[in-house]
Amino acid sequence: MTPGHDVLLGAVDRTSIEALVEGRHGDPFSILGQHPANRGSITRVFMPGAISVELLTRETGSHLTRLERVHADGLFAGYLDHPVPYKLRVCWSDAVQETEDPYSFGLLLGDLDLHLIGQGTHYELSHVLGAQPMTIDGVPGVRFAVWAPNARRVSVVGDFNGWDGRRNPMRLRQGGVWELFIPRLGPGERYKYELIGPYGQLLPQKADPVARAGEAAPGTASVVARSEPFPWTDAEWMNSRAARQTESAPISIYEIHAGSWLRMANEGNRMPDWTELADRLIPYVAGLGFTHIELMPIMEHPFGGSWGYQPLGLFAPTGRYGTPEDFAAFVNRCHEAGLGVILDWVPAHFPSDIWGLAQFDGTALYEHQDPREGFHQDWNTLIYNLGRNEVKGFLIASALDWIERYHIDGLRVDAVASMLYRDYSRQEGEWVPNRLGGRENLEAIEFFKHLNSIITHRCHGVITIAEESTAWPGVTKPPEQGGLGFTFKWNMGWMHDTLHYLEQDPIYRSYNHGALTFAMVYAFSERFILPLSHDEVVHGKGSLIRKMPGDEWQRFANLRAYFGYMWAHPGKKLLFMGGEIAQDQEWNHDSSISWELLDDARHAGIQRLMRDLNRIYAAEPALHATDNDPDGFEWAVVDDQENSVFAMLRAAQDGRSTILAVSNMTPVPRMNYRIGVPRAGLWHEILNTDAAMYGGGNMGNGGALHTENVSSHGRSASLALVLPPLSTLFFRWT
Repeated sequence: MTPGHDVLLGAVDRTSIEALVEGRHGDPFSILGQHPANRGSITRVFMPGAISVELLTRETGSHLTRLERVHADGLFAGYLDHPVPYKLRVCWSDAVQETEDPYSFGLLLGDLDLHLIGQGTHYELSHVLGAQPMTIDGVPGVRFAVWAPNARRVSVVGDFNGWDGRRNPMRLRQGGVWELFIPRLGPGERYKYELIGPYGQLLPQKADPVARAGEAAPGTASVVARSEPFPWTDAEWMNSRAARQTESAPISIYEIHAGSWLRMANEGNRMPDWTELADRLIPYVAGLGFTHIELMPIMEHPFGGSWGYQPLGLFAPTGRYGTPEDFAAFVNRCHEAGLGVILDWVPAHFPSDIWGLAQFDGTALYEHQDPREGFHQDWNTLIYNLGRNEVKGFLIASALDWIERYHIDGLRVDAVASMLYRDYSRQEGEWVPNRLGGRENLEAIEFFKHLNSIITHRCHGVITIAEESTAWPGVTKPPEQGGLGFTFKWNMGWMHDTLHYLEQDPIYRSYNHGALTFAMVYAFSERFILPLSHDEVVHGKGSLIRKMPGDEWQRFANLRAYFGYMWAHPGKKLLFMGGEIAQDQEWNHDSSISWELLDDARHAGIQRLMRDLNRIYAAEPALHATDNDPDGFEWAVVDDQENSVFAMLRAAQDGRSTILAVSNMTPVPRMNYRIGVPRAGLWHEILNTDAAMYGGGNMGNGGALHTENVSSHGRSASLALVLPPLSTLFFRWT
């Protein structure tokens, strides 16, 4: 270096310069940018590959000075008599670029933001971390910020700097947050972070944990998302949402995998985008009378075969189906059609892809260090360290972001049981007890209480649903009463018991009679949703229709009777896509639903039945308003195991609406089957799963029956019913 160069380097030692140009320096602002010197200022920029760099005034673009190359690898410096706002004119081999210097801007994040991030209580994390398009000092650009407390150096890399980690190293702030404003960038830019770990190791370039968009798989880069609010027109829905989602409201959920509901067979089996789904899915679901759509995880995930349950972009709608704006428009159109939107959300674990959260800053940052706490053996994934404030805050902020940014109406939390128990799916010696010596995950318990309390406080009318497969007490009790605070819980026991019963040949059902009634022993201990979910129609389990025994007629009759029983039973309803048309093949995420089956009257009949079940369910308060009130339910017939007949009485709180639901789970018709009822008079047959329009034999009761003064089941009035084979019938008293 010439003496002139030494002057331009000022007090910066040669070791620091070499660290900078080699991409190892952790404090680039101490060297780069404009610094006071000899009553003037020295400006230094690092532009590897640049031919020349010139300083211009920021306001007028007039020439200030030409910078000298003070290091062969691309460090330039120049002297000015006094500091002045400036920008750069950079001459590259193939272009000339004018831009402001990222190192000419001051501190970006406020002290309060940094404090809240460290506490794990910054619930608008996606407004602070990640990539934020904004204007600073009149200059448009993107502010990047990322939490990586153990890294020695963090850089932003992307198409804009040739993915060169030397070009845009960031400033380290309190609590291990790194920040940098890069002028003249905007939405649509691809980017990642390049980090040097605590031991000097260069890590694989990492996607942004708080990115609000990502490129479509198989790409793995984050994408700068737009910051403008979405043009919502769903005020009517949002104002009425709380009333639509109470425990006494009719809630009937259609669960879908967005990528396989309808494939474009004439376009190479292409997946639909959000606009196509809005055009086709929304009117279909609304027409069938469902109240909600539940989407299997649409957060960005690397492997499509995980169905979204191994996400790495907890703030980003997957790029598979379009942009974040497209997804918001889909939700908006759902609301305009009167449909709520529930998202599956996964705080239990994350995949170990090297460009994701695993060993993010060269240490176990998001996960536990000890694999007995931090590794899921079943799924080969990593477990979030909920004992760390920043990680807990990251997850809660993700949940709130979907609710508040995208107007999501509910979150169904996946794999809750795996989070609540430290010994979940582990043998002796493969898990670490809690601080009290027990198997309960105390940090997860606190996390759920905290999460649900915040959602209740901040997000009026939003529901949370636990997929919890054990008998953990108080899942839907408020935290102040010792519960976890969920609104609803999937009733996995009901699902397994009833499917086990229905899969048996009817000749053996009398020996397993209790499988269909046992759920009522605990039905009011929690607020339940009855799920027939995707998990029951994959991995060799077969479709619902193929689980049913007997010949084709019996299969369809069994399924119709089962749906009738389910819609009569206390609890909100959930059905996975394809079940409503008796999908013949088990679900394949790479294929479409077999819509051609609707050309067959039997399949079309199942669909018609589903439409009528939802219509009656919503219209009759007795079938939904007392789902969580034991006074609204009574067995009319519970012990006729010889005939495999079940009869439920459902009553509304006002006492004016009463429904009798009767199921005959054998292929034998029952003539003059007498059931005692609480009200004398006319009972209308409002649904019969054996009706011809559903594909049945059209046996029934002529539309209505009068009670007779014949005692039965401890009641003075009774009905003498015709029960078709393998059927469920609904009667309404008027």
